Amino acid sequence: MKARVHVMLKNGVLDPQGEAVRHALGALGFEGVNGVRQGKVIELDLAEGATEADVTAMCEKLLANTVIESYSVELG
Repeated sequence: MKARVHVMLKNGVLDPQGEAVRHALGALGFEGVNGVRQGKVIELDLAEGATEADVTAMCEKLLANTVIESYSVELG
């Protein structure tokens, strides 16, 4: 089974990388971008029998810093 985990900073947490991307886009002539939030995608190739609960536990313990980040899980 494959799982994809999307990790993003929670609303209200400053995103300096996103701000740097927004600034760079403006410098390259891409106007009209008012904000950028940068995150990460983690793709997992899981052994047979793994469950969404297993992936959630991985996120809670390692893949996301749940104090400042939120995450969502896609199974496929």
